[in-house]
Amino acid sequence: MKENRVVFLSGKIVNLRPAQKSDIPHFTRWINDPRVRQFLLTMLPQTEKQEESWYENLGKDDKNIILVIETKDGKPIGSMGIHGINWRNGIGTTGALIGETEYWGKGYGTDAKMILLDYAFNTLGLRKICSDVFAFNKRSLQYSLHCGYKIEGRLRKHIFRNGKFHDKIVLGVFRDEWLPIWNHYRKTGKVR
Repeated sequence: MKENRVVFLSGKIVNLRPAQKSDIPHFTRWINDPRVRQFLLTMLPQTEKQEESWYENLGKDDKNIILVIETKDGKPIGSMGIHGINWRNGIGTTGALIGETEYWGKGYGTDAKMILLDYAFNTLGLRKICSDVFAFNKRSLQYSLHCGYKIEGRLRKHIFRNGKFHDKIVLGVFRDEWLPIWNHYRKTGKVR
């Protein structure tokens, strides 16, 4: 474990921390990996210079919170955030990526999402968190549902990937729906 490491939120198997300039090579590698990119909105190649420009704009407003997901021993494995926060209506949208594919399907995203939702609901006072997922991203859909999100709608044939159009599923969760799952998760380490 690194000395003087910044830990913003601490979960059972991950920590969430602010992005650092040294994360830019990770972001660039993750977003350009075809296995990861297929689940993201961006489809164009991203350079380190573009990622540096994105990094330089972090923290310039209070509508977007971006955090790095790292293992307990300090290895960066992805990023997660709350985007488009509407403070008046108490709504935000989460987005996440696990860029290190060997960590897929092992609970790292779930742990990160649960501690981010705790922060969103119990620290920021937001009342609803939204998300969306491409219909072919079954893993992301399942972990969102496990974390308490409900399907609110479907945008038919909305996203073009791998030579065809796919639906985008719109999700949302309210604090009171999520709270029993959070209480169970804190006690057992499992969402259900």
